[in-house]
Amino acid sequence: MATPSQHRPATRRAPLPVGPLSGRRTAWRRLAAQAVAALNRGLDRLPVGHWLHRRVRRRLEQPELELPLREPAPGLHGLKICFVSDVHAGSFLDEHDLCELFDRIQAAAPDLVLFGGDLINTRERELLLFREPLRRLRPTFGMFAVPGNHDHFWGPDLGLWTAFLQDQGVEVLTNRGRRIERDGASLWLCGVDDLTEGVPDLAAALHGRRDGETTVLLSHHPDFFFEAAAVDVDLVLSGHTHGGQIRVGGWAPIHHSRFGYERGWFRENGCRLYVGRGVGVTLLPLRIDAPPEIPFVTLCCPSRQNAAAMARDAAGGDAMLSASDADQRPSPAPMP
Repeated sequence: MATPSQHRPATRRAPLPVGPLSGRRTAWRRLAAQAVAALNRGLDRLPVGHWLHRRVRRRLEQPELELPLREPAPGLHGLKICFVSDVHAGSFLDEHDLCELFDRIQAAAPDLVLFGGDLINTRERELLLFREPLRRLRPTFGMFAVPGNHDHFWGPDLGLWTAFLQDQGVEVLTNRGRRIERDGASLWLCGVDDLTEGVPDLAAALHGRRDGETTVLLSHHPDFFFEAAAVDVDLVLSGHTHGGQIRVGGWAPIHHSRFGYERGWFRENGCRLYVGRGVGVTLLPLRIDAPPEIPFVTLCCPSRQNAAAMARDAAGGDAMLSASDADQRPSPAPMP
């Protein structure tokens, strides 16, 4: 029987985000964010705000993606994961919008629903918008979440945020893990705190994982992949960047990743990262060349031939895939 592995400590640490837009929030930045959020709420009441809001929502994509498993685990074949990030409820998304959104998720019949942070924007009471929508979700193996920088808006204490989600049936995986068992196989599902505003602890998240156990890690900030890729995490799911939200000629004026983890698939040391573009918006109800998305990732057991090729890749060291090389599309797309 497999036993909990003695995990080696991470050989490298994810660098903390810095800068006026990407670094830890100061008191002045918090005031500025509140002012922008108030402007958002005012704009949402105007006809032009409603029109822009509806236009963004109509472009929501639900890509169907695949992740080949590195280790044989037939019981996990076909496990379907829904990843929801950067909702920013309260800024151009109300309870009715969320109900429609979660009805679409439930219609896709996911086995797991994972929330990747930034459920709210600037006010804790925005959580109340999720009470009815969350009742519409009934994934087979449950709902799980980690916080984002906006969930930490008022500081490190996430007691109310965590308690509300737990009361709605969402298990919060802040620096902890949970084993999901299916047809004789197991998945270690874990999460870490936000890299910008929280205190992520990868060792705590992996505590209890078995040797060779397929591992999925939730991290709001994609730069944490730099650390996770060094300790055999199969898949990291992140958001935060909004895919750039506004891109001109393929270029986004605002960047939140030191490593260019902006959207889509990346790979290193046999580990994969998917950066979702998220659902909501900040600042303005606009998305240009970065439509909102809710990706669905299905785990699959590769054939023997593909498994041998994957082993050769791992032995030789994987090249990093850029989002431009392996970016996902709204039609079903296999993992590169």
